Amino acid sequence: MADLNALSALGARWTRALEGARGHADGPDPAPYADNLLARWQEPQRRYHTVAHLTAVLDHIDVLHEHAADPDVVRLAAWFHDAVYFPDRSENEERSARAAERALPEAGVSDERTAEVARLVRLTVTHDPADDDRDGQVLCDADLAILAAPPDAYAAYTAAVREEYHFVPEDAFRAGRSAILRQLLDLPRLFHTPYGQAHWEAAARRNLRAELKILSPPADPAP
Repeated sequence: MADLNALSALGARWTRALEGARGHADGPDPAPYADNLLARWQEPQRRYHTVAHLTAVLDHIDVLHEHAADPDVVRLAAWFHDAVYFPDRSENEERSARAAERALPEAGVSDERTAEVARLVRLTVTHDPADDDRDGQVLCDADLAILAAPPDAYAAYTAAVREEYHFVPEDAFRAGRSAILRQLLDLPRLFHTPYGQAHWEAAARRNLRAELKILSPPADPAP
């Protein structure tokens, strides 16, 4: 369970983002929407995709906000991007986007901005924004910034991911995780904003290579 002060601070951040996206302070009370989302982010099946991850993504969006076209829309997308999360299911992003499409118009957000939030949430399936997609670049970079964390924090992240996938046998997990790491390393760039490329790209690649080495089975000794 997250600290009550931390939850209160997150609720205040939700209110600011929602009012920014609405363009005014009038409208339905933001608190019930924050409470619903925070309850989702504290579900027991989560180990990495928790309120700590939500907070980190929001913090990284604050760092990158100058690169966004509509920072408050990106912040709302961060709130919804893992609002539905079950490690054994593949449709989490779609269900999260639909949750945004249901909640945001009711909360007073325009149809246009609601559609943009949902689009951004769906973009986190691939983390591959177009070169002119400023908001998509900011959300994807903020979501992947954990890859550039210091080694201890990165190790805690990988351990939490393994806990979320506790139901996957070790050999299968190693193979699947290794494939993901190789796909990431094969990308021409992990980060799309100028800040992400300058400050996170090299560290992230070091972490990915180190994790891949840990997951790879030792080579058979030469005969």
